[in-house]
Amino acid sequence: MIAVPEVSASPVAFPPPSVHREGYGRAVDARDARFDGVFFVAITTTRVYCRPVCPSRLASNRHRRFFDSAAAAERAGFRPCLRCRPELAPGRAVMDVVSRLAHAALQRIAAGALNGRSVADLAHDLGVSERHLRRAMERELGVSPLELAQTHRLLLAKRLLTDTNLPVTRVAYASGFQSLRRFNAVFHEQYGMPPSALRRRGPMRTAHTLRLTLAYRAPFAWEALLQSLGGHAIPGVEVVTRRAYRRTVNIEGHAGVVSAEDVGGHLAVDVSPSLLPVLMPLIAGLRRLFDLDAEPAAVDAHLSQGGLAASVARHPGVRIPGALDGFEVALHDLAGPCIHRVIEVLGEPLATGVPGLTHIAPSAARVSDAGAEPLVGAGVPRSRAECLAALARAVAGGALALEPGGDMSAAWHGLRAIEGITERLATLIVMRALYWPDAFPATDCALQRAAGASRAADLLALAECWRPWRAYAAAHLWLEGETYGRNSVSFNT
Repeated sequence: MIAVPEVSASPVAFPPPSVHREGYGRAVDARDARFDGVFFVAITTTRVYCRPVCPSRLASNRHRRFFDSAAAAERAGFRPCLRCRPELAPGRAVMDVVSRLAHAALQRIAAGALNGRSVADLAHDLGVSERHLRRAMERELGVSPLELAQTHRLLLAKRLLTDTNLPVTRVAYASGFQSLRRFNAVFHEQYGMPPSALRRRGPMRTAHTLRLTLAYRAPFAWEALLQSLGGHAIPGVEVVTRRAYRRTVNIEGHAGVVSAEDVGGHLAVDVSPSLLPVLMPLIAGLRRLFDLDAEPAAVDAHLSQGGLAASVARHPGVRIPGALDGFEVALHDLAGPCIHRVIEVLGEPLATGVPGLTHIAPSAARVSDAGAEPLVGAGVPRSRAECLAALARAVAGGALALEPGGDMSAAWHGLRAIEGITERLATLIVMRALYWPDAFPATDCALQRAAGASRAADLLALAECWRPWRAYAAAHLWLEGETYGRNSVSFNT
C-alpha cells in the first residue's frame, strides 16, 4: 500500500528570511528570478516593498527589510512597488514553512474563502475553532486571516486596475469587496491613493474576454505540461493544442471559458467576463492546474542527483498537471473510452463559440443525483458506474474532501474505501486534486516500465531518493515513456 506522507514531514524549501538575510541580499543584488515570490524586500526609505527581480535602483543593505509574504510587508506599513508589481509574483510552494492548518487556510483565503464570509465560517470548514485558526496563522504566517484576505483583495484589485479597463465598481466586487465605499476606503488607507490613480490613461474599450497575467518561476516545460494535460483531457470540456489550453469552467454557478498560453516568462490567460465574480477562486485554481507555484530549480537539482539528470536536461521545469476539480480526475479515468458519451448525457451544454468546447463537466452533485444508471446507459461498465456514483455521493455529501490543503492521508484512505478505486487512481487524485508533490502511483504500469522496475515494491524503493518530489519524478518518467517510447529510463548513478 502506498503511504501518503503527512504535510508536516515535508522539508522546508527555503528558510525564513530572518535566518538567511545575507543570502536574500545576494539574491536581490543578482536579481535572481528563482527567488521571485519566495520573499519580498522592503525599502525603509521609500516604504515600498518589491520582488527580488525589481528593475528599480538597488537600495543599500541598511535600508532593506525582508518578508516572506506580501501580507507581512503590508502589515509592517509598506506598500507594493508600482514597477515590479508584487501581485504578479509567483505564489509560494506547498513545501514552504507553514503548518498544515495554516497552509490550508492560506489556500482557501487566496481563493476567496473570506469574501463575504467570516473567519468563524472558515474555521468551521477546516474543523477547528476560530481562536485556534487565528493563533496558527499568526504564528506561522505573521498575519491574521482578515489581514491576509485584505492583502489578496487589494493586490487583485491593483492588478485589475492596472491591466484592464474594467470600471472601478466592477473591480471592487471582482476583488472580493462587499461595497464600493469599503473598497475606496481600504485602498486609500493602505496605499495612500485612490484606486483611480492607477488607471491607465486612454479610451475605454469593451472586450469579449479579460486577459490576465499569471507568473511562474523559470524554467517552465509548458509543452510537456500540455502533453500531460492532453492525455487526460475531457472531450467537450477541454481542448489542448501544441501551444494552448482551453476549457469550460463553472464556479459557484458562473460559467464561461478560460484559455491559457505561454508567452515567455508568464502565462497569458483569457477569461470570459461571466467569470469575473469568481476571479479569485479561478486564479487560485489555474495556478494549481498549471503548477505555477513550483520551484523548478530546487526540484530539478534534486531529481538530477537522484538519477534523472538526462530527463531533467531534456525537459527542465517539468510541472505536475493539476486539476480544477478533483472529481474530474476520477470521472475521466473511470469512464474511460465512454467519457464523451457521459459528457453528452450528464454534462451541461454551454454555448462557447470555441470549437470543441460544448459542455460543462458534470459535478459530483450532479452525478450523485443521477446515480449509476445514466452512466451505464452511456456505456460505462456497471462496476465502474457504481464506483463513480459512490465517489460522487461521498464528495457531494462532504464525507470526502478533494481540495488542496486537505488531509492527504485521510483523502487517500477515503478514496481506497470506495470499491473500485485502485491504489493508482487514489494516488493520482491526491497528486492532482490535492496538489501533493510527493504522491507516487507505484502501481502504474507505465511508470514501472519507464523505470525498469518489475513490481511496485521495487519502484517504491527506487523512488525513495526522489522524496519529497516523487510526483515530479513520476511526471518525468511518464514523459520519457510517451515521448521516446523507451522500455526504461537510463539512470545515472
